[in-house]
Amino acid sequence: MNSTTFRAEVHRQIEQIGQADIVIGIPSFNNARTIGHVVRAVQAGLAKYFPSHKAVIVNSDGGSSDGTMGVVQNTAIEDFHAILLHHRTEPITKLAFPYSGIPGKGSAFRAVFEIAKALGAKACAVVDSDLRSIAPEWVEMLLKPVLEGGFDYVAPLYHRHKFDGTITNSIVYPFTRALYGRRVRQPIGGDFGFSGKMAQFYLTKEVWESDVARFGIDIWMTTTALANGFKVAQSFLGAKIHDAKDPGADLSDMLYQVVSATFDLMENYRDVWAPVRGSEPVPTFGFEYAVGLEHVSVNTARMLHIFREGLRNLREIWVGILGSGDLREVERLADLDDAAFHFPPGLWARIVYDYAIAFHLKKLPVAHLIKSLTPLYIGKTVSFVIQAENMGQAEVDAEIEKLCMEFESKKDYLTSSWK
Repeated sequence: MNSTTFRAEVHRQIEQIGQADIVIGIPSFNNARTIGHVVRAVQAGLAKYFPSHKAVIVNSDGGSSDGTMGVVQNTAIEDFHAILLHHRTEPITKLAFPYSGIPGKGSAFRAVFEIAKALGAKACAVVDSDLRSIAPEWVEMLLKPVLEGGFDYVAPLYHRHKFDGTITNSIVYPFTRALYGRRVRQPIGGDFGFSGKMAQFYLTKEVWESDVARFGIDIWMTTTALANGFKVAQSFLGAKIHDAKDPGADLSDMLYQVVSATFDLMENYRDVWAPVRGSEPVPTFGFEYAVGLEHVSVNTARMLHIFREGLRNLREIWVGILGSGDLREVERLADLDDAAFHFPPGLWARIVYDYAIAFHLKKLPVAHLIKSLTPLYIGKTVSFVIQAENMGQAEVDAEIEKLCMEFESKKDYLTSSWK
């Protein structure tokens, strides 16, 4: 337990617990409004699906001022019979404490990994503290492939509104799939299952003083599992309904966080991804069903304005990254009428690869480089919104699949430019 400094009382609690089969982490920061529901769902899932396993719920908190940790400690299922359960044979222990280190989700996860290691846990999961759609079944779907199927990493598979998760749909999923050759649909989903062995492997990596500790943890966990040959699966969890973000609002911070972490990982794993061509599915568990989703409204006029402003202000930067041919195609887009605006998927795949190459060659400071991608990403997103306005989910999925195939077919462009 030496690499993270836990308070004395946490050490004492860990010593008292001694050993556990399952550890479930719920990182938090000012989530008093939503975390009670998450804790109850996790307790019910453990009681229902793993009654004979010794389990610990770990709330590693980022210094909340709204009483989040108190909510965790005071949340209990009053009546197990009401959710058709008889009492568990093994009690569930709860640990709630402020983590130490750089503020961010990665530092919160590190504390969960440390506790899993100290308790010799066989299986672990982490779930977001702002989830409104979590159900007890999530616990089964994230842990059972690890405990019974021998998997080391279980990514979530959700249905999301077609305009939610645009960074995943337009960059992270197609890019990660083309790089590592595995179709993990939600590589930055936020809710994951993993083996105790995987948790221990994560702790061996020297990333805890870096941006991973702040915000790049989800893509880092997925990529580390894929690139190091661990057994990876995904489980269907139903709907992901949380505090959603309008894709037309200021997503530049999140874009910076996710894309810089994704590009950074490319540097470490070049020998793994460079020879990969094409992609294959990963084993998928769960019964898929249609779900009702909360509507995400999008301000397309504002997004088109941001894209065109970007062309006016960033032309010199863009020509240095994209080259004059692709810049000319981007300029042509800016002249289209709003209703006819369409960003070709092949052009978008080349642009993302151009940015990865510029990152590798250190053409600009990272923050400047990725912030300059924002108006292009917003252009790609608004094009998708306009195109998908009247599409059903199957048609939307087909469009995302087309984009993935563009990334896969253009991968030689990336590898040949990577010096």
